[in-house]
Amino acid sequence: MFWLIILLCVALDQFTKYLVVSHMALGQSIPVIENVLHITYVLNEGASFSLLQGQKWFFIVVTIIVLIVMCFVWHKIPKEDKWLRWSIAVFIGGMLGNFIDRVRQGAVIDFIDIRVFPIWNVADSLLVLSLIAIAIKVLLLETKRKQNHD
Repeated sequence: MFWLIILLCVALDQFTKYLVVSHMALGQSIPVIENVLHITYVLNEGASFSLLQGQKWFFIVVTIIVLIVMCFVWHKIPKEDKWLRWSIAVFIGGMLGNFIDRVRQGAVIDFIDIRVFPIWNVADSLLVLSLIAIAIKVLLLETKRKQNHD
């Protein structure tokens, strides 16, 4: 199931990016809901919020290291803890989606534009959602641990 989740996440991310690239010009913006949600095709050579622009190799190396660590961590998680195992698989899928862009073209394709926040993509959404799920799980585990020690 781990590999299937990763594959589905990467496929969804890459398919949406393919649709944008094949139907839009770089810089083009199409309103879905005027001044609320637009599909805007941009390339991001940096990280979130366009930080560290032009540091392609830094991001490639960091991604490889984090992927190795996450795979190691995943193997240490009990099989019964599906929430955490699936969250890590979604995280890895998101990382791989953006990693593919960086390796292939040196920048990440972003297109979800809500006008009050930097433009992002499906992989970014998967990363954020998986980190929230992991944080919730860690907080629940910590709360349970504290209750058992009281």
